[in-house]
Amino acid sequence: MKVRPGTSADVPRALAIWRAAVDATHGFLSAEHRQEIDGIVSGFLPEAPLWIVDDADLPVGFLVMDGDMIDALFVDPAVHGRGFGSALIAHALTLAPAALVDANEQASNALPFYEARGFVRIGRSELDSDGRPYPIVHLRYAGPARA
Repeated sequence: MKVRPGTSADVPRALAIWRAAVDATHGFLSAEHRQEIDGIVSGFLPEAPLWIVDDADLPVGFLVMDGDMIDALFVDPAVHGRGFGSALIAHALTLAPAALVDANEQASNALPFYEARGFVRIGRSELDSDGRPYPIVHLRYAGPARA
């Protein structure tokens, strides 16, 4: 599994991955907030430094980093559990060995995913970064997870 730099040609597929992943894992979002966030992501992705993971030459996941912060990591739900998210995390850690990430507390898959890969909770915010009522858990990479 290889992670590669994204290109402008990858943006429509990355947006489709984001939409499918959010629809599968973020059922807690109100319809209004889901639409609002979609607009933000649609404007953000074309300018974002994308990293893409492919499955048979089809992008199935993407990563966006801002310094040590994992700004976005999403995988097509059709391939969840097949290691694509782990490959993106491994790549993120080559870019930022002390990576940070914020995860929606209500997304039942997010915290177990990051914690299983060595991230630990370092804080919590009652609201998301835009003031919406979706608690965020702040995490930092602390080294390989121990079984």
